[in-house]
Amino acid sequence: MSHKRIPKRKAAMAAGGVAALGAAAILLPQANASQDGASGTPAPRTLKAADAQGLAAQLSGLLGDSFAGSYYDAGKRQLVVDVAPGGDDNVVAQAKKAGAAVREVAHSLAALKSGARTLKDRASIPGTAWAIDPRTNKLLVTADRTVTGARWERLQSTVRSLGQDMATVKKSTGTFKTFVSGGDAIFGGGARCSLGFNVTASDGSPAFLTAGHCGVAAKQWSDAQNGQPIATVDQAVFPGNGDFSLVKYDDPNTQAPSEVNAGGGRTVQISQAADATVGQQVFRMGSTTGLHDGQVLGLDATVNYPEGTVSGLIQTNVCAEPGDSGGSLFTQDGLAVGLTSGGSGDCTSGGETFFQPVTTALQATGAALGAGAGAGAGGAGQGAGEQQSGAGQSGSGAGDGSATGDGSGAQDGSGAQDGSGAGDGSALTGTN
Repeated sequence: MSHKRIPKRKAAMAAGGVAALGAAAILLPQANASQDGASGTPAPRTLKAADAQGLAAQLSGLLGDSFAGSYYDAGKRQLVVDVAPGGDDNVVAQAKKAGAAVREVAHSLAALKSGARTLKDRASIPGTAWAIDPRTNKLLVTADRTVTGARWERLQSTVRSLGQDMATVKKSTGTFKTFVSGGDAIFGGGARCSLGFNVTASDGSPAFLTAGHCGVAAKQWSDAQNGQPIATVDQAVFPGNGDFSLVKYDDPNTQAPSEVNAGGGRTVQISQAADATVGQQVFRMGSTTGLHDGQVLGLDATVNYPEGTVSGLIQTNVCAEPGDSGGSLFTQDGLAVGLTSGGSGDCTSGGETFFQPVTTALQATGAALGAGAGAGAGGAGQGAGEQQSGAGQSGSGAGDGSATGDGSGAQDGSGAQDGSGAGDGSALTGTN
């Protein structure tokens, strides 16, 4: 099959391949294993974040009901595994031998998930969110500035009903919203989003993943403001169990590079998809704000947007703004992790941002790595810079009612790339 050479702007939006993370690909460093001479207990291994994620998946199966979550301690470069009271001593010993730092915690994973279900049943209030935080062994509950009066009392009452030390509540100064807006990057129905990761659809055709609220905002998408459509939505989920859409390129010969455009003419090669790990450093690329970084704060997050409740997300402290929706969340060593969903705040004051896990989106859509398509550049990097002159003309085109933005994210050209976030994968620096 011949491949059409895609325009420079489309190439800047394109992404590299996404593949499932197999257990065989997990390489656990052996050289850093050591023994505690006094007790004979193996010392925790020094691990990269990607290796820690793989070890966590293995130990989750090994520990069974005793497993209460895990997180990556970036300072010590160790995987910390929470074990609920009453865990099998032999199994815990095996977890330590495998290289994890093991600690006993008060709440089991089942108890935390039960608490999350209670919050969903009793406190699904627009402007609230919650996620499991294994670092504190609690539910991290967040309320934006719109949650006041009776709704605030209802949230606090529900949290109290969970029991002592089951959850922490914090207030956000911003407002939870999806990050779609009028402007540049990929365009549809007056809305602007960012391309996430190129994939191959189950029928073999080239496609890309982006946010689900983008997919329900418009059926057809272009790579230029007021340009001809280049892709059509095939599947979209929002709200509900995720925020993702599969968009197929109209030209079956479309070719897309396996990379994320990190700005400044530099790219990060994307090798595969991976689940996020709490504590892991991640990078987000978006068409409005360019490259920013931060940490994963929680998993299996539920967010109550004005349009409805979305579950199964990743919670981070990476900033984002309108127009960044759908953009890539990835790691420095080239793992595709998420698609930008929404949150609160901006890249001046900071805030919380939630992401759709890439692995879940791939499984749900049947998409996979394939010839000519792969994971990569959310946010259009260079393409955003080429399109910025149109962005300033479209602040009022925030999208339709199904995926609203506030229009305030339209940029004048200075916001597309800040330059300081450019990287080639070996020296990425964020700007969070």
